[in-house]
Amino acid sequence: MSRAAQLMAVRGKLAALENRKGDVLPFGDRRIDACLPGGGLPLGCWHEAIGEGLESETAAATGAFIAALAAPLASRGAVVWVMRRQDLHAPGLASLGFPAERLIQVGAPSQTEALIALEDALRTPGIAAAIGEVERLDLIAGRRLQLACERHGAAGFVIRRRLYGRRRSDGLAAAATTRWRIASAPSEPEPGEPGLGPPRWRVELERCRGGRPGAWIMEKADGPLCLRVVAELGDRGLDTPSPIRLAG
Repeated sequence: MSRAAQLMAVRGKLAALENRKGDVLPFGDRRIDACLPGGGLPLGCWHEAIGEGLESETAAATGAFIAALAAPLASRGAVVWVMRRQDLHAPGLASLGFPAERLIQVGAPSQTEALIALEDALRTPGIAAAIGEVERLDLIAGRRLQLACERHGAAGFVIRRRLYGRRRSDGLAAAATTRWRIASAPSEPEPGEPGLGPPRWRVELERCRGGRPGAWIMEKADGPLCLRVVAELGDRGLDTPSPIRLAG
């Protein structure tokens, strides 16, 4: 085993020890699970999701991806969604495979109250996951979220979302166990099927404590795991337009 591989293995073991519950949520695809410590998304800790462009305000693609990712956790308990704006669409979540009847929506008029509500939800017995729309957070807030996750092994998801018209905050939360950058991707219908195909996302795992980064095209799937890999991002056949030929 090379020195780099040995170092990666040690980091993975340390990350597993940091995860108090030692539980993971596997994607069911080795291309992703091999990048994550323990072979899946670590639970008992919190994760950060970021969008690009207008996504930093609307969080449409980012929120949809996190909803599909957290859907399997709803079988373990309730899921709390802390919102900064009243625009969460429960029927839309159901179309992504998320059981809306397991959802608890909490409105937070300020950044401070959103973090308090998210932390309280993660500390509450019976809560399997808590999702919070947060504009920014510092290392102290991140550490408090981590301690809250460790209380009962709940998974935390922070969606970085700024209010309309606000200047973008470039500060990233170094305390997050993983950091995901999400963008929408063109869907493709099933062969012989009319209309649009299932929703797709361009997913980049930018940071993973004890793991390694990666990038994929993913789409909604049926079954207990609501996401599946369509291709690794290196396969440009899905997201690169054909070259334009100029006449003359």
